[in-house]
Amino acid sequence: MRKEDCFYLGKVVSKFSFKGEVLVKLDTDEPGLYENLESVFVDFRNKLIPFFIAQSSLQKSNLLRLRFEDVEGEEEADRLIGSSLYLPLSMLPKLTGKRFYYHEIIGFDVVDNERGLLGKIMSVNDQTPQALLEVKTAEDKEILIPINDNIIREINRIEKIIRVAAPEGLVDLYLNS
Repeated sequence: MRKEDCFYLGKVVSKFSFKGEVLVKLDTDEPGLYENLESVFVDFRNKLIPFFIAQSSLQKSNLLRLRFEDVEGEEEADRLIGSSLYLPLSMLPKLTGKRFYYHEIIGFDVVDNERGLLGKIMSVNDQTPQALLEVKTAEDKEILIPINDNIIREINRIEKIIRVAAPEGLVDLYLNS
């Protein structure tokens, strides 16, 4: 399995018991969807290795307690701390309306209510306090548009278009620089 064919589920943050259990901090708004998994892919030394799950349960809001089938003790669990977990893209629940996964909108056209076509989404920057669409214009300029329910008006998955109502002056800030 390749990382490109997977989505990031979370990271092993600590061991839970002396029996080899670990706690995974999930990167999801709906942790309950992932409570009864049969297996996950663990990024171990830059390779995705399948790990089968013997037992799992939610702990607090976004922590998943896992006991893997072939992880027997603390020492083996210690080696997993800091490892990222992945699942195949096919396991992502389908989203509708204005909800979307960041990876699915790459390449979509962005159309503003006032200015029309702004450009294509090249990536999503979620390393800032406010996630941003990184849009490349036909003139090879970059426009950063906040991902916000008041700004994103419509997502047309068939035509691969996101309609936005950019705040006044935002687009000018990028195009006139």
